[in-house]
Amino acid sequence: MSLAPRVVLVHRTTEYEELVARHGTHGQAAFFLSSRGRDIAEITERHRRTRQALAEVTSAIPLTWRQTRVERGDLDRFLFAPEDVVVVVGQDGLVANVAKYLAGQPVLGVDADPGRNPGVLVRHRPGDAAKLFASTQSGRARFDELTMVEAVADDTQRLVALNEIYLGAVGHQTARYRLGLEDDGGVVEAQASSGVIVGTGTGATGWLRSVWQERGGRLRLPSPTEERLMWFVREAWPSPATGTSLVAGELAAATHLRLTVESERLVAFGDGMETDAVELTWGQTVRVGVCRERLRLVN
Repeated sequence: MSLAPRVVLVHRTTEYEELVARHGTHGQAAFFLSSRGRDIAEITERHRRTRQALAEVTSAIPLTWRQTRVERGDLDRFLFAPEDVVVVVGQDGLVANVAKYLAGQPVLGVDADPGRNPGVLVRHRPGDAAKLFASTQSGRARFDELTMVEAVADDTQRLVALNEIYLGAVGHQTARYRLGLEDDGGVVEAQASSGVIVGTGTGATGWLRSVWQERGGRLRLPSPTEERLMWFVREAWPSPATGTSLVAGELAAATHLRLTVESERLVAFGDGMETDAVELTWGQTVRVGVCRERLRLVN
């Protein structure tokens, strides 16, 4: 007999909870904020809306289904199962945080605070949960298959991200490396820069878009479901030993960006999660391209 689906509710500790944990009591947290010109009432109200959204989604889970919860900080220690239905209650960025740990499980993005989030990935309201669970169970749910980006090092370390992968020095200091495209006739350039960003169409609504706009927006941004990536070198420095000719471009599905480290230590991390980084040392090579897995986001 097959297992009943398990709903995994993914959430993030609220700002109010973090403040009370740091200062000990509600009153101390309120005093701390007031000394900096802020009112705790706004933060308390956002906390209330988040907890209400979690409660509403939980109450909509079918009685025969299993359920569990996982906080953002515990994602790297949580084991997702094939039969899981992942429900992300929070901000768009929380969907990106969980995407790298999945292998085809359906994801429902629920906006816990409508009006504050763009709603690119958290597309649903808590009140929609019951019908979303029903459509997922019956197989009628429609999905967007969102492209992801991956970086694979020569020692088999692998990193996956939904928005973008950043490769650079710890502390965002000068990174030294050799950069090239694997299908570009072997052209390789030594560079010194603030790092390299490789992003997807989903990432084109965030950090990648800001770099794209800064460069004049000449390249066409990919769509979230398109098997195409865009990459930019940040602040490449010209010198007798380093160049600036390879600073932006596109990566089709079968194309890879190849970076060989010429610093003592570089890191690669995805979607802003610096605590979950791949560490690279002198002489190591990393290949970045379109990931074979996709995020199945319930539309």
